[in-house]
Amino acid sequence: MSSFERLSRAQLATLVPELLLCGHLIDRSGMAHSIAAFGREGMTAVAIEEWQLASPVYTRRMRTALGFEGDDVPTIFKGLQLDIGAPPQFMDFRFRVDDRDHGEFWLDHCGALADVEPLGEDFVVSMCHDIEDPTFDATALATNPHAQVRPIHRPPRHPADRKPVCAWTVIIDPAHIPPPTPPNAEVVASSRAALLELSPIDKDDPGASDYAGPLLSDLRFADFSKSALVRMADEICLQHHLLTIGFMTAVRARAADTATDIGRKQFTGIAGLTSERIRTALGLGADPAALAEVLRLHPAWNPLSYTGIDISSTNETVRLRVPRRSDACTDRTWPSMLDPDHLAPLEAMVRGVNPRFHVRSTTAHEDHWTAEIALAAAPFKEATEVAITRISTGAAFTFTDRGIPLPLTVIR
Repeated sequence: MSSFERLSRAQLATLVPELLLCGHLIDRSGMAHSIAAFGREGMTAVAIEEWQLASPVYTRRMRTALGFEGDDVPTIFKGLQLDIGAPPQFMDFRFRVDDRDHGEFWLDHCGALADVEPLGEDFVVSMCHDIEDPTFDATALATNPHAQVRPIHRPPRHPADRKPVCAWTVIIDPAHIPPPTPPNAEVVASSRAALLELSPIDKDDPGASDYAGPLLSDLRFADFSKSALVRMADEICLQHHLLTIGFMTAVRARAADTATDIGRKQFTGIAGLTSERIRTALGLGADPAALAEVLRLHPAWNPLSYTGIDISSTNETVRLRVPRRSDACTDRTWPSMLDPDHLAPLEAMVRGVNPRFHVRSTTAHEDHWTAEIALAAAPFKEATEVAITRISTGAAFTFTDRGIPLPLTVIR
């Protein structure tokens, strides 16, 4: 049973792009603490490794789930549309397909660039050159090992307001030699998250049950069936976890003694902002019932079969039960970073719904621990980690309805 089954089709269509955007913002939290620990060059190396390790794995998962199993350029572009590295509109990818082996994409708006341009050209080059070159290829290679993504132009922008902000070719050629498999690729590829089986999409559910048709200019999530949207939501939550496994693998290789502390800071920063965006997107209140709903939908606790968590509520409190053994704990992703002595990510998460929420008490058992959450008399100050993540323009980004999408390819 998925947590997302509780939502209507319309609610899911609203939530899915939110989950994609929150997945993208994970790095606004994680990279800030990577800079503090390793400097700008070390941060760049961590970012390259985490995306190289994670994106091929979750790209293949989503391709299988949504039934677009080709090996051509349109299939690569479809994968980008359902990737936390490219949340719709915030990273406004536009596509052109020349034939099955040749195409281009460009960004009419790049939220990531808007975040780093104020930091100076060194940071722009780190993201748009050092990080993008190997990670774009890693994503494309998940569809075809002979695909290459190469820039036509990219930032730093000259002139400063140049549009589109960047443009790239994608070419599939058997003569292209695939790059070597990155170190530690097997860590992510063999993780419980990578291998988790989820319920198949119900083909009889009203709406589109797959993305097997033509590449579309935009995805209108309301066109998909509820069953397909539930599967998308669970897959996107796994993308969050897989990216965190990649991040933690890169961090542990550089700072084994402090890696968990860095991971908790990353988790804290994104946990609070994600709760806030889920609450706002679904028009929820700020009472214990609303908190319970946000926690049930939060990517840190999903898919349920991966985390094993349980959430219950009364008129005054919310109770979170976290098992000590789960696939998420085996992978050492977010749930494993919490315990009764390390509650900062959970405190940030609940205060994204109401700044007065706090963990009133915890109870430890051999096979699980529980947290009881209630309202305090006065609000708490926002966690520094959340404030750092909020600097991103994605924190206040809003999605718009772009109407009926246009087909960009013809299926013969």
